[in-house]
Amino acid sequence: MSGERILIVDDNTVNLELTSTLLRHEGYETRTAEDAQEALAVLEAFHPDLILMDIQLPGMDGLELTEKLKSDPKTNHITIVALTAYATQLDYDKALRAGCDGYETKPIDTQTFPGTIRHYLDIHGSHAA
Repeated sequence: MSGERILIVDDNTVNLELTSTLLRHEGYETRTAEDAQEALAVLEAFHPDLILMDIQLPGMDGLELTEKLKSDPKTNHITIVALTAYATQLDYDKALRAGCDGYETKPIDTQTFPGTIRHYLDIHGSHAA
Protein backbone atom coordinates (compact mmCIF):
# COMPACT_ATOMS: atom_id res chain seq x y z
CA MET A 1 0.00 0.00 0.00
CA SER A 2 1.43 3.38 -0.92
CA GLY A 3 0.49 6.86 0.11
CA GLU A 4 2.76 6.95 3.12
CA ARG A 5 4.78 10.11 3.64
CA ILE A 6 8.56 10.10 3.42
CA LEU A 7 11.04 12.87 4.21
CA ILE A 8 14.39 12.57 2.45
CA VAL A 9 17.27 14.46 4.10
CA ASP A 10 20.41 14.63 1.95
CA ASP A 11 22.78 17.45 1.03
CA ASN A 12 23.34 15.97 -2.45
CA THR A 13 20.63 17.22 -4.82
CA VAL A 14 21.15 14.32 -7.24
CA ASN A 15 20.48 11.83 -4.43
CA LEU A 16 17.43 13.84 -3.33
CA GLU A 17 15.97 13.87 -6.83
CA LEU A 18 16.67 10.20 -7.47
CA THR A 19 15.20 8.88 -4.22
CA SER A 20 12.24 11.24 -4.35
CA THR A 21 11.43 10.32 -7.97
CA LEU A 22 11.68 6.58 -7.27
CA LEU A 23 9.42 6.83 -4.23
CA ARG A 24 6.86 9.16 -5.83
CA HIS A 25 6.66 6.71 -8.75
CA GLU A 26 5.66 4.04 -6.19
CA GLY A 27 2.90 6.28 -4.81
CA TYR A 28 4.63 7.74 -1.76
CA GLU A 29 4.27 11.40 -0.84
CA THR A 30 7.75 12.86 -0.45
CA ARG A 31 9.37 16.01 0.84
CA THR A 32 13.07 16.81 0.78
CA ALA A 33 15.53 18.75 2.91
CA GLU A 34 19.19 19.49 2.26
CA ASP A 35 20.27 19.90 5.90
CA ALA A 36 19.06 19.41 9.47
CA GLN A 37 17.62 22.90 9.86
CA GLU A 38 15.57 22.56 6.69
CA ALA A 39 14.39 19.11 7.83
CA LEU A 40 13.22 20.54 11.16
CA ALA A 41 11.34 23.28 9.31
CA VAL A 42 9.68 20.73 6.99
CA LEU A 43 8.67 18.62 10.02
CA GLU A 44 6.64 21.50 11.43
CA ALA A 45 3.97 20.94 8.76
CA PHE A 46 4.79 17.53 7.21
CA HIS A 47 4.38 14.43 9.36
CA PRO A 48 6.24 11.57 7.65
CA ASP A 49 5.92 7.88 8.31
CA LEU A 50 9.60 7.43 7.47
CA ILE A 51 12.70 9.61 7.18
CA LEU A 52 15.64 8.70 4.95
CA MET A 53 18.56 10.33 6.74
CA ASP A 54 21.94 11.03 5.20
CA ILE A 55 24.56 10.76 7.93
CA GLN A 56 26.97 13.42 6.73
CA LEU A 57 25.11 16.72 6.54
CA PRO A 58 26.51 20.26 6.80
CA GLY A 59 26.11 21.74 10.27
CA MET A 60 24.17 19.30 12.44
CA ASP A 61 24.89 15.84 11.03
CA GLY A 62 22.29 13.15 10.43
CA LEU A 63 23.09 11.25 13.62
CA GLU A 64 22.65 14.37 15.75
CA LEU A 65 19.37 15.11 14.01
CA THR A 66 18.23 11.53 14.55
CA GLU A 67 19.02 11.77 18.28
CA LYS A 68 17.09 15.05 18.46
CA LEU A 69 14.06 13.59 16.68
CA LYS A 70 14.07 10.39 18.73
CA SER A 71 14.19 12.39 21.99
CA ASP A 72 11.17 14.53 21.03
CA PRO A 73 7.74 13.04 21.82
CA LYS A 74 6.31 14.69 18.68
CA THR A 75 8.74 12.86 16.37
CA ASN A 76 10.12 9.84 18.26
CA HIS A 77 7.67 7.45 16.58
CA ILE A 78 8.92 8.20 13.04
CA THR A 79 10.91 5.40 11.44
CA ILE A 80 14.36 6.72 10.53
CA VAL A 81 16.58 4.89 8.06
CA ALA A 82 20.19 5.98 7.65
CA LEU A 83 21.03 6.28 3.97
CA THR A 84 24.76 6.75 3.66
CA ALA A 85 27.89 6.02 1.67
CA TYR A 86 29.55 4.89 4.91
CA ALA A 87 29.40 1.12 4.97
CA THR A 88 31.48 -0.07 7.91
CA GLN A 89 30.21 -1.98 10.93
CA LEU A 90 31.26 0.97 13.12
CA ASP A 91 29.09 3.35 11.05
CA TYR A 92 26.17 0.91 11.25
CA ASP A 93 26.55 0.64 15.04
CA LYS A 94 26.74 4.44 15.43
CA ALA A 95 23.57 4.88 13.39
CA LEU A 96 21.67 2.36 15.50
CA ARG A 97 22.93 3.92 18.75
CA ALA A 98 21.74 7.33 17.52
CA GLY A 99 18.24 5.86 17.10
CA CYS A 100 18.07 4.87 13.44
CA ASP A 101 15.64 2.03 12.83
CA GLY A 102 17.55 0.84 9.77
CA TYR A 103 20.64 1.40 7.68
CA GLU A 104 21.05 1.38 3.90
CA THR A 105 24.14 2.19 1.89
CA LYS A 106 24.59 4.34 -1.20
CA PRO A 107 24.62 4.08 -4.05
CA ILE A 108 21.12 2.67 -3.95
CA ASP A 109 19.93 -0.09 -6.23
CA THR A 110 17.05 1.54 -8.09
CA GLN A 111 15.45 -1.85 -8.75
CA THR A 112 15.26 -2.96 -5.11
CA PHE A 113 15.10 0.38 -3.27
CA PRO A 114 11.29 0.81 -3.32
CA GLY A 115 10.89 -2.71 -1.92
CA THR A 116 13.42 -1.97 0.80
CA ILE A 117 11.46 1.12 1.85
CA ARG A 118 8.21 -0.88 1.77
CA HIS A 119 9.89 -3.42 4.09
CA TYR A 120 10.80 -0.73 6.65
CA LEU A 121 7.29 0.71 6.55
CA ASP A 122 5.72 -2.73 6.98
CA ILE A 123 8.01 -3.70 9.86
CA HIS A 124 7.66 -0.45 11.77
CA GLY A 125 4.03 0.19 10.84
CA SER A 126 2.42 3.39 9.71
CA HIS A 127 2.52 6.09 12.38
CA ALA A 128 0.90 8.85 10.37
CA ALA A 129 -0.83 11.51 12.38
